Amino acid sequence: MTDDRTTTLRTADERATLASFLDYQRDTLAMKCAGLTPEQLRAPALAPSGLSLLGLVRHLAEVERGWFRNVLNGEDRPGFWKHPDGSFAEFDAESADPAEAFAIWRGECDHARELVAAAESLDVLGRYGEEVFSLRWILTHMIEEYARHNGHADLLREHLDGSTGE
Repeated sequence: MTDDRTTTLRTADERATLASFLDYQRDTLAMKCAGLTPEQLRAPALAPSGLSLLGLVRHLAEVERGWFRNVLNGEDRPGFWKHPDGSFAEFDAESADPAEAFAIWRGECDHARELVAAAESLDVLGRYGEEVFSLRWILTHMIEEYARHNGHADLLREHLDGSTGE
């Protein structure tokens, strides 16, 4: 696997440092999915959850949209993938289109980067109902979200073709 992930910044200001760590985690997910066929991307884990790499990509597109567009920017964007009853369907990826999922995910990541760059400071606040979150908290949470799911991606990729590591 080629490792061309974003380099984390070691001596930058707080915003640039947090943003570089988040981009590193985003790049890690893309790297775990690189070079696989659509069938491999849709392949569920051996666990009963049926988790797949494509399901993770779709989930993280939803997470990006939710935290950056809806919470931080005050938009009211619905989910991309929903069941008829309104529940989230991003993990149900057995017939999903990888090109569509990656395009949506990358678009949401790009939009999030724009919002972060345009924010006056990391103290800018977003809201979800009555709850208030700073941009600093959102960036930190997103790093945690990606790191957790990249652990899942590592196991899924190892199961598919034996690739391990970062």
